Amino acid sequence: MKLNKLGNFDIEVSEIGLGSMTWGQQNSESDAHEQIDFALANGVNFIDTAELYAVPSSKETQGLTEKYIGTWIAKNQSKRSDIILGTKVVGSSRNLGYISDLPIGFSPERIEEAVENSLTRLQTDYIDIYHLHWPERGSNMFGQRDYTHNTEWQDNFVSIIETLNGLKQSGKIRHYALSNETAWGIMKTCNYADQLNVDRFVAVQNPYNLLNRTFEINLSEVSQREGIPLLAYSPLAMGMLSGKYHQDVVPDDARLKKFKERFPRYRPMMIYQVADKYLAIAKKYQISPVQMALAFVCQKDFMASAIVGATSINQLKQNIESVDLNLTSEIKKEIDEIHNLHPNPAP
Repeated sequence: MKLNKLGNFDIEVSEIGLGSMTWGQQNSESDAHEQIDFALANGVNFIDTAELYAVPSSKETQGLTEKYIGTWIAKNQSKRSDIILGTKVVGSSRNLGYISDLPIGFSPERIEEAVENSLTRLQTDYIDIYHLHWPERGSNMFGQRDYTHNTEWQDNFVSIIETLNGLKQSGKIRHYALSNETAWGIMKTCNYADQLNVDRFVAVQNPYNLLNRTFEINLSEVSQREGIPLLAYSPLAMGMLSGKYHQDVVPDDARLKKFKERFPRYRPMMIYQVADKYLAIAKKYQISPVQMALAFVCQKDFMASAIVGATSINQLKQNIESVDLNLTSEIKKEIDEIHNLHPNPAP
């Protein structure tokens, strides 16, 4: 398992990261612990979570994922330094009032409250990577192809950076990072951090997969020139690239079947049709479609880690083994030919 450095900082993450948003919804506490043990035994050191999780989030399940990780840490104190643990403060939303009595957003009070709550649930003294879950200005939401200007948002990046830097200086977080951010947002944070003479954000966590390569359009240049690599979530497009949604009988526990109303970006038939074309490449070359999709993501220069989610150890095993697959130039060419004909059907 390859370890990738985040920018110029003293932190390295495994090229496959362990996602956790099913823990507390589709996976039990014992499942979560089993997955962590298996991942660590196979070279994974990066575990990603959020105060929002499990997903789909609800008042009943919010925070459960962090609690499950916390009980694992409590039982494995000697291994805490072996993992890079990332979590997130939820972005602005009118539908998440059950998370806090404070307004949901990135005020100093809300960020500090969220950090304290996460530390308590995780049963740890520090968080390795602390993310802003979405831009507070709501400019890069799921399934959104264009930009809608928010005239009400007031630039508060300086306040956010000062708050996060204070938490870093106190030792409660080691580094801070972005999520679902735009090129403009990343550059603004770089400029402000440099002006304040404090550390920049170490990474950005955005979607990236064969059905959504929008990161390549302009974020990839920012990522590489500014040293802010990608922690890619949804590298299998919610399982669409695994082939399970193209079977005659879709498993009942498949997320897009069980929670289809919560993930509208994957409902259009065109997405199934384009995914089928990628699956055909894997079949032609007799390789696993899961491993082809993950290898494609991991082998990009702007990548730090592909965050995978699994509801079973067998799925997790196949995901991790993707690091052994090197895509040939012929396979990459055929992938790009499909992309050029059908670019980014699942933004």
